Amino acid sequence: MRRRMFVSAGGAAMLAGCARISNALNDNGTIHNILGAAQPLNHLIIGTHGRAKTYRESDIDSDFRVNGFDTPSDARYRDLVQGRFGAYRLVVDGAVERKQALSLAELRALQTYSEITRHDCVEGWSAIGKWSGVPLGTVLALAKPAANARYAIFHCFDRAPEGDPYYESLDLKEAAHPQTVLALALNDRPLDPDHGAPVRLRIPTQLGYKSAKWVYRIQVVDSFRAIHGGKGGYWEDNGYEWYAGI
Repeated sequence: MRRRMFVSAGGAAMLAGCARISNALNDNGTIHNILGAAQPLNHLIIGTHGRAKTYRESDIDSDFRVNGFDTPSDARYRDLVQGRFGAYRLVVDGAVERKQALSLAELRALQTYSEITRHDCVEGWSAIGKWSGVPLGTVLALAKPAANARYAIFHCFDRAPEGDPYYESLDLKEAAHPQTVLALALNDRPLDPDHGAPVRLRIPTQLGYKSAKWVYRIQVVDSFRAIHGGKGGYWEDNGYEWYAGI
């Protein structure tokens, strides 16, 4: 049974697109019940077992579409861009034994991943790109999550138009998937600001809204219920599925 069949069980979510979900969908309790009921089965069966399809160099879309919220324009991010991200540190903290604050150079020294995969947006479009970076599992292993840790929360530089902070999450098993990567480059070039520089999450096994851009902190936790809206991500707080396998 293909992943798409499970996603289509919550097909109404596809109507939303990569902008704030409509009020009608937000307020539709029946749809939310359907999505909520399908999600555990989705995650249990697909889980960390499947791998996203890989492609050839000739399949790459040279003009990889930019989507999502506007590139951050606050002083903190502008200063990092002007300094070519020399002052950037990826913080890994929370329920870990060894807190990390990794520079971009240190992340590049760990780089072991490069693969050509397709980005599938909930809007219905897709694009193929070559992503290079560090397996997320490698970075989390440096921090050594505590025995009770269950999730990784990704805090990002961008904010929604209404001012809410953007964040995403994965359980630690999905974070350890070999294709889940902290991307540093796209199509053999360092990420540019519009595509999520200096670090973005890349999860080819799930819909595009899970691949958060502009990540500056990974917080390891045992539960995300007390974080922002409590659903595990900005879009999830607004009605999307937490597990978005494709």
